[in-house]
Amino acid sequence: MHPRPTDLPPRYLRTKEAAHFLSLSARTLEKHRTYGTGPAYHKLGGRVVYSVDDLQAWANRGAVTSTTDPRGAVLPAKRHQAPADARTRNFGR
Repeated sequence: MHPRPTDLPPRYLRTKEAAHFLSLSARTLEKHRTYGTGPAYHKLGGRVVYSVDDLQAWANRGAVTSTTDPRGAVLPAKRHQAPADARTRNFGR
């Protein structure tokens, strides 16, 4: 007897597979992970994996019905800022 689909454990995808699922590049998905703007992910044995349900939920949050819908706004990328001591360093002057 084969298990019913509802009896199967959640399916997890590695970054490359998850990116393909979302029609994104793996690098774009990695950047979203770094900036905290992407789908939820898990670390299993030191590997980053995404559940299909989390990928679908993240994609659904981006669904809009009009170009004027504020939900369609792209989140700005976080700018990396040098530590305060590096910004105020005199560099020998």
